[in-house]
Amino acid sequence: MTITRRTALAASTLAVPALARAQAGWPKQSIRFVVPFAPGGTSEIVARTVAQELTKQLGQTVYVDNKGGGAGIPAMQDVAKAAPDGHTIILGHVGSLAVNPYIFPNQPYDVNRDFIPVTLLAKVPNLFVIHPSVPANNFREFVAHVKKNPGKLNYGSAGNASAGHLAMEYLKLVTGMFITHIPYRGTGPQLTDLLAGRTEASSAGLPALLPHIKSGKLRAIAVGTPQRLPALPDVPTVAEMGFKDFETSQWYGILAPAGTPREVVKRLQEESQKALKSNSVTERFASDSAVGGGGPPEEFAAYIAQQQKTWKDIVKRAGIKPD
Repeated sequence: MTITRRTALAASTLAVPALARAQAGWPKQSIRFVVPFAPGGTSEIVARTVAQELTKQLGQTVYVDNKGGGAGIPAMQDVAKAAPDGHTIILGHVGSLAVNPYIFPNQPYDVNRDFIPVTLLAKVPNLFVIHPSVPANNFREFVAHVKKNPGKLNYGSAGNASAGHLAMEYLKLVTGMFITHIPYRGTGPQLTDLLAGRTEASSAGLPALLPHIKSGKLRAIAVGTPQRLPALPDVPTVAEMGFKDFETSQWYGILAPAGTPREVVKRLQEESQKALKSNSVTERFASDSAVGGGGPPEEFAAYIAQQQKTWKDIVKRAGIKPD
């Protein structure tokens, strides 16, 4: 049969309403929201807070599936292979999107090709904390202590290329101190050892650390943001300590497998933006000094590209490698 331009146009015109009807039916089932870390960290707090609101809005359960380990690579690979129908999404972050490509050159996927950025959810301040047994009362004393004892102290992180790993390696770069990295399978497991004094220091997001700082079980020595945090006004920034322009924060956003229909991505972004404006999410984020996102996919894609450029340089200068 000869396909004329008119025939093709008619076929495409008929297909549009059918596609629209199919996408209008999303979601047809529960949505799996993969978090590439073990429970107990900032990533899970952000994901669960947003997922609860999305569940109310969409009429389908949005459930968090923690899939920790392997620097987030197994979780990313899992989602990259998932059906691109909007029912499987993943929490992307600075490590998986902006750093892993430069320290794991043989990843079984391409973060820029095999995923679609949906929206940035939150930027969360990084804190630097130490166990009270460390003989240091502030940032300068800690750096001096580590320099007097190179390689004798350990810091834990949520895993290779986690935000905490990157923040501490960046701090090591600018201060010239040497402290050994111990990777875990999430913030929760690494905090267990830090609180027990089996490691001496860490960097993680405010939500996971604040209760332990308030209870006196951990000592906050600095924040990675340009300004001090309202929740901890007496804790200085690293930049204040003489390291100009030092800045590091955790950020989290939603990604979907490549091939997910554009209208589904758009709907998910709009629903996420709505969730971020809800009272429950804004109140939780405010208590954690987190800054909500919610912008369009193009904006998140541009942010990822900018972060990749920044961290590619830091990875090279700091010689960050998986441990």
